[in-house]
Amino acid sequence: MLLTLENVSFGYDDKRILEHIGFTISEGERIGLIGPNGEGKTTLLKLMSGALAPDEGKVLKKSGLKIGYLEQNGGLESARTVYEEMQTVFSDVHRAMDAQREIAAQMTAEEEGSDAFRALSARYEQLDKRIAAQDGYHADVRIRTVLNGMGFGDMYGQKISDMSGGEKTRLKLCRLLLEQPDILFLDEPTNHLDVSTLFWLESYLKNYRGALFTVSHDRYFLDATVGKIFELENCRVRAFRGNYSKYKILKAEQYEHDLREYEKQQEEIAALEDYVARNIVRATTARSAQSRVKKLENMERLEKPLPPPQPPVFAFETTEKSEERTLSVEGLDLTAGEKQLLSGAAFEVRRGEKIAIVGENGAGKSTLIRALVKGRAPSVRWGRYTRIGYYDQENADLDPEETVLGALWHRYTALSQTQARALLARAKLGAEDIEKRVSALSGGERAKLALVLLEAQRANVLVLDEPTNHLDLQARESLEAALRAFDGTLLFVSHDRYFISALADKIIELEGGRLTVYPFGYAEYTAAKEAAAGKAEAQAKAEKAEERAAKKESSYRSKAERAEEAKRRQLLKQTEADIAAAEAAIEALNNEIARPEVAADYKRMGEACAELDRLHARLDELYELYETLI
Repeated sequence: MLLTLENVSFGYDDKRILEHIGFTISEGERIGLIGPNGEGKTTLLKLMSGALAPDEGKVLKKSGLKIGYLEQNGGLESARTVYEEMQTVFSDVHRAMDAQREIAAQMTAEEEGSDAFRALSARYEQLDKRIAAQDGYHADVRIRTVLNGMGFGDMYGQKISDMSGGEKTRLKLCRLLLEQPDILFLDEPTNHLDVSTLFWLESYLKNYRGALFTVSHDRYFLDATVGKIFELENCRVRAFRGNYSKYKILKAEQYEHDLREYEKQQEEIAALEDYVARNIVRATTARSAQSRVKKLENMERLEKPLPPPQPPVFAFETTEKSEERTLSVEGLDLTAGEKQLLSGAAFEVRRGEKIAIVGENGAGKSTLIRALVKGRAPSVRWGRYTRIGYYDQENADLDPEETVLGALWHRYTALSQTQARALLARAKLGAEDIEKRVSALSGGERAKLALVLLEAQRANVLVLDEPTNHLDLQARESLEAALRAFDGTLLFVSHDRYFISALADKIIELEGGRLTVYPFGYAEYTAAKEAAAGKAEAQAKAEKAEERAAKKESSYRSKAERAEEAKRRQLLKQTEADIAAAEAAIEALNNEIARPEVAADYKRMGEACAELDRLHARLDELYELYETLI
C-alpha cells in the first residue's frame, strides 16, 4: 500500500465536491482518473498530494512515501539552463562521487590496516552503494534520454527563465521522471506535447517502476498507460479494471446490471406490498402478511442508478454548398519572425473532405491555418460560395466583459432569445451560466461557447485550431459525432490522436519546413511514417557502410598508407580487447568488494579500492584512444 483514502469528503464554501471517497493505491498501479469538467479531479489530486486537507476522513500514506505532482500549469521556475537544472536531480550523487575521490586520495596517505584506513574504506564502500542504488553512474545517460524524448534535444543550454509556459510545464515533467518518485500524480500531462513526444512518453511510462495516477482527456494515452480507471461523478469515485476502451464497455454493462437489479427489487417490493394490502386484515392470512411486512422492513433498498450524465450536443449545419474545389494553395511561403516555416507549399482541398494538419510543436500548424482563414496571400484561393467558420484555440475573439448570452445573441441578432438559450443549453451552458461574464468561465465553458458561436454561423467550411483543448471526454466524443455528421469541409489542427483517427480522411503534415499530403486516414499515416522511418534507418546504415568502404578503398593508395592502415586496425583491435579486459576486471573487482569477507579485511579492501581507481583511469585512457582510432 502506498496511499489510502478513508471516507474523504471535501468542499468549497457550501458546495460539496467530494463525498465519502475511499480507495487504495498499491505499488506499481497505473490509474487514470476521468470525469466531467468541474467534478473535482484536480481537487482530488491535491488532497492526495497533501496540497489540500480533507474536511472529513483521512489520507494515509506509506512512511517515507516520495510523491511527484505535475499540475496542469505548474511550470518549472529556475535561473539555470535546461541541462543544469536536470543535473540538480543528481546533486546527492555528485556529492557522493566527489567524496569518493577525496577518500581515495586520503587512503593513499594512510597505513593499510590502520583504524583510519579501515574507516575510510568503509566510508568509500557506503558511498559506492549509495551511488549504485540511485543508478548514479548512468546519470548523464538518463538525463539525455529524457530530455531528448521530451523534445529538448537541442535546448540543453537554454535558460529556463526564457521559456514559454508550456515548455516549463513539459520540463517539470522531465524532472519528475528523473526523480523517479514512488507515485506520480499527473494532471493533464499531454496538454503541451506533440504526437511524437506523446508516443515517447507512453513508452517511457510503461516501464516506469513507480505507481502512476493521472488525470487525462487523451483517450490514446489512457489506453496505452493505465490498467484501471477511476470515474469521478456525482461526488463519488467508482473503479473499473482495464484501460479507457475497456471502461466504456464495463460502464455501460454496470449501468444495465444495476438498473435490472433495481427494477427486479421494485417488482418484488410491489408484489409484497400488494400481498400485505390484500391479506393483512384477514385472520387466515394475517400471519403470512405480517412475515412479508418484516421482509419489507429488513430489505436493503437499492437506489435507482443515475443514468450517465447527458453530454453536450453540437450540430453543424450548412445553408449552401461551396464550390467543388474548396481551396487551392500554390507556392505558399510562411515565416514566424526570422524562421522560415514553409516555402512554396502547395495542396488542394475538395468539398466534403475532412483533413487533419499535424506536426511537431513550432512547425507552423496554427500559423498555416490563420494564413488560410485570412486568405490575403495570392497563393491562397478559396472557391466560390465558401463560408468559413474559424475556431481559435485561444478563443481570442470572445469579449471577456460580455455575458455568455450576449456573446451569442449580439453577434447573431436573428436568433430569438429562446433559440439562443436553447443552443447554449444543448452545449450544457444552462440558466446559471448564461449571465456569467466570459472572463468568469472555465476553459471548458469558454470552449463550448466558442463552439456554439460556430454552430450559429452555419458555415460550410470549418477551420478548427485545437478544438478539443479544455473539453472533457464526453464533450470530445460529442464534438466528434457532430463533425462526422457535418456535410461541409473540415480542416483542423489537433494533438488528440483519437480525435484525428475518428475524423480525418486525409493528413497534411508539416515537418522540417516541408508540407506533405497523405491521402488517407490516421492509421495509414502512422503506418507510412513507421515504414519511412525504418527505410531511412536502413538507408543511413547502408550509406555509412558505403562510406566506410570508400574510406577503406581510398586508404590503400600507397604502400606506406596501407602499412599505416594495418597498424591502425591492429591497434584498434588491441584497444577493443584492452577495454573489454578492463571492464571485466572492474566488474570482477566490484563483485569482490561486495563480498563480506573482503569487507572485513581492511587491507584487502584498501588494495581493491586502489586497484579499482587505477582500472577506471586506465579505462578512460583506452576510451580516449579508441575515439581517435575509429
